Amino acid sequence: MRMSTMQWAGFRHADAFWPSVALLSYIALGYLMGLLLLIQSHPLLWLAGIALTGHVLIVSAYLIHDLTHHTLFRTPAWNNRLGMVLGFITGACYGSYQDLRRKHMRHHVQRADVVAVDYKAWLEKHPALRRVVEALEWCYIPAVDLMMHALVMVAPFVYPQYRGLRRNAVTMFIVRSLLFTGLFLLSPWALVGYAASYMLMIHVLRLMDMHQHTYDVVYGSLEGHARPDAEYERQNTYSNPLGSSPLLNLLVLNFGYHNAHHEQPTAPWYRLPAIHRELYGEQSDHQFDARAVLNNLHKYRVQRVMSDAPLPGEQPGFTGLYGVSFLTTL
Repeated sequence: MRMSTMQWAGFRHADAFWPSVALLSYIALGYLMGLLLLIQSHPLLWLAGIALTGHVLIVSAYLIHDLTHHTLFRTPAWNNRLGMVLGFITGACYGSYQDLRRKHMRHHVQRADVVAVDYKAWLEKHPALRRVVEALEWCYIPAVDLMMHALVMVAPFVYPQYRGLRRNAVTMFIVRSLLFTGLFLLSPWALVGYAASYMLMIHVLRLMDMHQHTYDVVYGSLEGHARPDAEYERQNTYSNPLGSSPLLNLLVLNFGYHNAHHEQPTAPWYRLPAIHRELYGEQSDHQFDARAVLNNLHKYRVQRVMSDAPLPGEQPGFTGLYGVSFLTTL
């Protein structure tokens, strides 16, 4: 008996082979090509390198999201291994991948945005630093998310419960520092370009994240947090696709079809538009226009720093939240 393509490749879904091979090939080749472009001296090639590397980081992050749901491969271990590789590329490697996955599963099961550390309470105690963060956010520098990513790096040396991750944090820091040093020696501007690519990833991820839920934000343990029902999940989950263009939405692996994802969490990224249309047609009451989301991003970019909840806004209806990335373990 001939083995099917899915069985031979170990993919979870029967239609996964070609979309997955295309995506993985793009990530591998695009990352190498992006680095090659970043070391070029021509400004246009350098800018192209920033765009390509940034986009590879973006789709790698969204593939990590799929991998946390064990969506790609039939074997959980294969999903975890690829997730750790992509975590290294995207900088989500200083904590434990299993902690990253566990945090995201708690988001789905407990229907809450789970954050280990209340950065807002900390900024309240340090008003000078708060003013710096708000000034940076006013300048469109994603200071809150950069702070949360940095916190993952230092947490093993600050919080006793993360002490077991010290060796991993140090190892990842040394390895990545050596690689970045090598990139700097090839071209100082290449390192600047890579930093710009990383910032592009952070901007896109939180643009998509910040308006997708009006869940309770739970700090630390979920113990004692009542688990809402499925209707609560539907009423507090929102989609923000990038218009109706399939190509535009592919740029973020269809992550804007978030209600469809929450209805079928193990559905792969390439099925989400069809699931969305099947569930809601072309328009849903819980769907935001991309222009409105961008306007909201701009209008509340400073107020959002200290928002304790998704405060009422204009359209899309609330200001959104910072610091709820699925790439951080805290």
